[in-house]
Amino acid sequence: MAILDDIGAFLQKGKSKEVKELVQTALDQGIPAKSVLEDGLMAGMNVIGGKFKRNEVFVPEVLIAARAMNAGTAILKPYLASDGVKAKGKVVLGTVKGDLHDIGKNLVRMMLEGKGLEVIDLGVDVSADKFVEAIKEHQPQILALSALLTTTMNEMKVVVDAVGKAGLRDSVKIMVGGAPISSGFCTAIGADSYTPDAAAASEAAIALLQEAS
Repeated sequence: MAILDDIGAFLQKGKSKEVKELVQTALDQGIPAKSVLEDGLMAGMNVIGGKFKRNEVFVPEVLIAARAMNAGTAILKPYLASDGVKAKGKVVLGTVKGDLHDIGKNLVRMMLEGKGLEVIDLGVDVSADKFVEAIKEHQPQILALSALLTTTMNEMKVVVDAVGKAGLRDSVKIMVGGAPISSGFCTAIGADSYTPDAAAASEAAIALLQEAS
């Protein structure tokens, strides 16, 4: 449908105003909110995710596309709720204790939301206890941990151990990422998935949710 293609195209250019107007127009035309979300907004964000992975676009382009996505979903939310459309899954996300870096984490959040997932973002400098509390409160299928420093990456093991100690390890998949992290480190600390970038993280999250369902 042309209007949904236009929504995706304007989203890729980061044109928030046009995205909002087209989303409203599509809804006024009777196009289901779920269709506007999946075939318009998410389709556009998936294109950006692919381009980001191939180094055809960079962080600034992803950020403005995500802003346009958020503008569109803000209009859609009440319609999705009334249609009974639920998120595909839930992720608790945060940068570990002692680490104040958030650009990578924010990119991951945007990519996850672009895949239709609900993300509870705990921010930066998050203690193991806070992650455990958030799992108890929100009952996510996935816990995603970010660290950008070699001095803070070992905090990820502290979180994994704390989740195990709280008896929650079987209920949640743990994803890790950040510059100093590797798949070997992921395995060594007992996490479930490592990805090198935000686009790959969103794909891995969908794969983990499909495994769990």
